Amino acid sequence: MEISDKLLCLFSAEVEEEDDRFIVEIPRREVDTGAIEAGDTHRIALISGEHETTTTESPSEEPPSGEPQPPVEEGEIRYVEIEDLGKQGDGIARVERGYVIIVPGGEVGERVKVEISEVKSNFAVGEILD
Repeated sequence: MEISDKLLCLFSAEVEEEDDRFIVEIPRREVDTGAIEAGDTHRIALISGEHETTTTESPSEEPPSGEPQPPVEEGEIRYVEIEDLGKQGDGIARVERGYVIIVPGGEVGERVKVEISEVKSNFAVGEILD
């Protein structure tokens, strides 16, 4: 299956029936991280969860196979555009699938060259090189 570069977030959810409509709830973390905003209109793709297994993942474990891997690797060098500032004043850039790269010292609108210094399942940290 091909995944679009425009993918902003990916999560699992149940489809619930309410009166004459069906509802898919979006996890708050997707709005809090800035991947999507309340009130915006988005295209939704549904993928069968028939063969999916639910696991509890500790931070030190590798993600289960089949789950999306971070689109960056530690030590990788990238050019990114700072789109926003985080709560602590760090620059926020987004790359493939809406994956967040935190850039300390980055300013909104800047295009900077960063080296990825830390990679987590839902974000990475990039240090400005130039």
